[in-house]
Amino acid sequence: MPDASEFQREKIETYERPEGASLGDWIESRVARYETRTLDWDALKFQADFDPKYKRAQMRYMGTGGAGIKKDDNSVPSEHFTFSTMILPAGCEGPSHIHIDVEEVFFMLRGKIRLFMDINGEHYETFLGERDLISVPPGVFRGLENIGQEEAAMVVMLGSTKPITPTYPPDHPVSKIKR
Repeated sequence: MPDASEFQREKIETYERPEGASLGDWIESRVARYETRTLDWDALKFQADFDPKYKRAQMRYMGTGGAGIKKDDNSVPSEHFTFSTMILPAGCEGPSHIHIDVEEVFFMLRGKIRLFMDINGEHYETFLGERDLISVPPGVFRGLENIGQEEAAMVVMLGSTKPITPTYPPDHPVSKIKR
């Protein structure tokens, strides 16, 4: 293992301290405080407009997530993954979809969800509650449903800063609507 004096880190622009910035200013530009976040109920509104059961909100912290949001100046730049929270109202669901290029991690903060996955005709379901985590590999269809009486809150991470926009199973009604 190289010692610190020999280690050569990949040169990534967003990791570089801006010229003239104090350490404090530089580090604060990489902080996402809860009080500066807002729930974005419009990120996946095209689904909720189709059917209210698909209503959910995203709160971005690093990167823009996988909802197709192109830019968010209020999130911390990310070079390797996205990090956001999602609110899923009671009885609502995220439709089955696939990320062909990245794993997707769900970490439950509160509530209880049913997570369902499909690949090549094989189906699997599991339930996640507070402080449970699952990592869904790329290439597996996944969807989730809030089975609790209150809203569910979870952290969602994707393994790329700009994942390919997910698609839906061809026979799913959401696959027919335009973003």
